[in-house]
Amino acid sequence: MSGNSAQVVWFEALRRTDVSGVGGKNASLGEMVSCLSGKGIRVPPGFATTAGAYWEFIDSNGLRETITTVLAEFAANRRSLADTGETIRRVILHGEWPARTAQAICDAYVELGQRAGVEDLDVAVRSSATAEDLPDASFAGQQETMLAVRGTRALMDACRRCYASLFTDRAISYREARGFDHMKVALSIGVQQMVRSDLGGAGVAFSIDTETGFDKIVLISAAWGLGENVVQGAVDPDEYEVFKPLLRASAAYTPIIGKKRGSKLKKMVYAKGGAHPTKNVPTSKAERAAFVLSDADVVTLSRWACEIESHYGQPMDIEWAKDGLTGHIFVVQARPETVQSRREATAVKTFRLKSAGRELVSGVSVGQAIAAGNVCVIDSPRDTDRFIDGAVLVTTATDPDWVPVMRRAAGIVTDHGGRTSHAAIVSRELGLPAIVGTGNATRVLHDEQEVTVSCAQGEVGRVFEGVADYEIEEIDFSAIPHTRTQVMLNLANPDAALRWWRMPADGVGLARMEFVISNHIKIHPMALACYDQLKDQEAARTIAEMTEGYVDKTEFFVDRLACGLGRIAAVCYPRPVVVRLSDFKTNEYAHLIGGQAFEPLEENPMLGFRGASRYYSPRYGPGFALECRALRRLRVEMGMTNVIVMVPFCRTPDEADRVLDAMAAQGLRRGEDGLQVYVMCEIPSNVILAEAFAERFDGFSIGSNDLTQLTLGVDRDSAELAPLFDERNDAVRWMVREVIERAHCAGAKVGLCGEAPSAHPEYARFLVECGIDSMSVSPDSFIAVKRHVAQAEASRDPSDAQRVPTLPAIAR
Repeated sequence: MSGNSAQVVWFEALRRTDVSGVGGKNASLGEMVSCLSGKGIRVPPGFATTAGAYWEFIDSNGLRETITTVLAEFAANRRSLADTGETIRRVILHGEWPARTAQAICDAYVELGQRAGVEDLDVAVRSSATAEDLPDASFAGQQETMLAVRGTRALMDACRRCYASLFTDRAISYREARGFDHMKVALSIGVQQMVRSDLGGAGVAFSIDTETGFDKIVLISAAWGLGENVVQGAVDPDEYEVFKPLLRASAAYTPIIGKKRGSKLKKMVYAKGGAHPTKNVPTSKAERAAFVLSDADVVTLSRWACEIESHYGQPMDIEWAKDGLTGHIFVVQARPETVQSRREATAVKTFRLKSAGRELVSGVSVGQAIAAGNVCVIDSPRDTDRFIDGAVLVTTATDPDWVPVMRRAAGIVTDHGGRTSHAAIVSRELGLPAIVGTGNATRVLHDEQEVTVSCAQGEVGRVFEGVADYEIEEIDFSAIPHTRTQVMLNLANPDAALRWWRMPADGVGLARMEFVISNHIKIHPMALACYDQLKDQEAARTIAEMTEGYVDKTEFFVDRLACGLGRIAAVCYPRPVVVRLSDFKTNEYAHLIGGQAFEPLEENPMLGFRGASRYYSPRYGPGFALECRALRRLRVEMGMTNVIVMVPFCRTPDEADRVLDAMAAQGLRRGEDGLQVYVMCEIPSNVILAEAFAERFDGFSIGSNDLTQLTLGVDRDSAELAPLFDERNDAVRWMVREVIERAHCAGAKVGLCGEAPSAHPEYARFLVECGIDSMSVSPDSFIAVKRHVAQAEASRDPSDAQRVPTLPAIAR
């Protein structure tokens, strides 16, 4: 840029080093136009006024002394914040444009229209403070943006309003809190060709997970119409998550590991006539049922986010818009992400809810903390004077005017908004737990009600009645010892999976498919495969509502299951992730929507039609085909080749053959494309015939609960027999030692998934002495088990395995 003597500068002449002249927002737009358009990233053209133009406006109207005096009176407590802001804004709005500044802006606007081939071009007029988007201060949302501005007169009015917005109450308060000298901050105006997102959609993309700091995720929010509703949290948007390593690995992969359809009840469009150029209108039923972005759009936008992040060398917060006329996506803004990317990576605080009162409302969880306090329901920032410090702020949605009161809250709860809404972004910056998009918090909660806001249970945040019992632990990952024996995680909940990405685990030893089905799909797979034949009309109506937007009902199951498992697989990629095929019992399957028609009544479901026996049975064959389709999508289309498939409750080698044949028929052939298949070792026959099972499977995973149950003949769910249920019993230990020894002789790996190594340190030592390859435990047990294993390995004598208590050999 050629210095501040220029009144306007075209984006293509700017670089990100020009913050002092045109502010962070405009400097970043110039950087992208100049350096990234050649990589296919579309940025609407435009120009910026300079800091010099701002000061010329201030000085030509004699405003510098006035502003300085008013701010001094505010600092001396002789003026209120509201009076200070209103006074300064009024004098700026009554200011006259210097002739050369007005001429330069109008000439540039006309030229921008000529470039676009439009006489009166619609433009977005954005504010860009010269101290904006610095590494430790985002200034996001502090100044005004005007959309759909048309004509030179309207443009000059909008530019004057931008200047005035440098002194909104929230902007003054923000600079005071951050220690910025008000008179050393200028304002640049960005004038940018409008994208017809009123006919398409718009939203935000982060190149980092905003909740956990997981840096291998692109998080996208999308809604119909102009993007202000998404930024302000006025709608519940669609959300998409894309796994960056596989996005970069191959153009053939579509690694969308999260896809959630929002309600999107309204959209912002252009208004014809009236004082305001935009308005909100209800969305149609079809728009609410549909995703704003296609998978191809999601992948394109994610690739751009990766390119922008790579160019800037740091995680980025990106605003985008899709033109409904051309179908093209544009990046309209990009700034550094300033919360998760700067969080300490070697240690993390974890909150664990021990007990809580009745659940009152739930929504999207922001952060991972827990806080308690009295409710304060506020409808407007004008009423924040009645807010009590340390209360839980409950409101419909927030915008930058709410920031001063948000700073004083213990937690925040809103009716509307998603993970990239204003309330969510500011809550992260402030380190507050927040729950957004509850839908009804302002109706259900009331003033002075004592509640607990919990964001410690994954993506779903919950407000509980009363003060809950919870504990806080700080985990220092750098102090966790290295072990030769692999220590892996048991994960089942995709919502909570990403919070463990920093854990130095050797992979996921058990990902329970049935948990994803019961919590994220909720529909029996056979009810989807045989939807047209369903006789249960109530179930059919529920399924129709849940799968709205899916022409093929089975695609709902495959899509949700693949994404849920993909989220778990992403946590440890490229380390192994063992996904166990669904292991519901018949009574559990029957509780799924539409499930009763497909499940037999059994006296003892624990020993009945479960595990392997289902997969090759005509009774469940079409349902198993959907499981296989999801796994194939996960490995082949999404690229998660670190996924290992595991077969549970496989009674005989003949049954193993039938399951493997059924999998191969659905495109999952063991050994093809590196596919490994494990078997659960939870039946005595798996130990007795270990060599035969090792011929058919690549590894064993000892399920200690079922193996103990079936070795000792003790019902694991019986309270009466609980004292007899013990994994440390000599008979069970013999089974474990025997299968490890025989599997290793046959060249198969052996792991154990269960909590015995964490509950009993001596059990971890026993497993190490037996030479087990891996142990898989819950995340909250990981550190303790890792330490137990390290201690056992440090003191292990190679001859120890021979001294493990044995029983008389069984004839083989």
